[in-house]
Amino acid sequence: MQVSRRQFFKICGAGLSGSSIALMGYSPTSALAEVRSYKLAHATETRNMCPYCSVSCGVLIYTTGDKSKNAKADIIHIEGDPDNPVNRGTLCPKGAGLLDMVKSPNRLKFPEVREPGSNEWKRISWDDALTRIAKHMKADRDANFIEKNAAGVTVNRWPTFGFLASSAANNETGYLSHKVLRSLGAVAFDTQARI
Repeated sequence: MQVSRRQFFKICGAGLSGSSIALMGYSPTSALAEVRSYKLAHATETRNMCPYCSVSCGVLIYTTGDKSKNAKADIIHIEGDPDNPVNRGTLCPKGAGLLDMVKSPNRLKFPEVREPGSNEWKRISWDDALTRIAKHMKADRDANFIEKNAAGVTVNRWPTFGFLASSAANNETGYLSHKVLRSLGAVAFDTQARI
């Protein structure tokens, strides 16, 4: 084997620097053998459903924060739930992008109202929003409720109101929603699954 003077100095320099580093305590085998900690190891896992369509795919939401009083939880990862019988861990492109929707600066987080004649939206509290909805529903029901039809038969209908139920709700929620709305006389009642 022919080694030039330049190659000889390169080999010697590499050996000297490698042995010097080893003498200082650096060992590449131990550094490479170290296991990197998994990013979700200390996160809190919460099961939920994808809000986009009527399929109701299960998702796992991972948040940081130790659930103490002053710690603010932050969502760091969302993935499909492999234990959910609907999607078995898979998500469509919209469901796979849930984290972007949650972190979007354009996401509406509070109820807003635009008064008649105004061109601006103003933020209101949840109590004000629910009170406002209840008042509008009562006013509409009082104005448009039909107690008897033309033949004099009692029908108790509220034809100007409609309700769109979530298909992600369980059977008990759907049953209660249906009973409450039918008791109010609502006839336009549908579910998200048929859209």
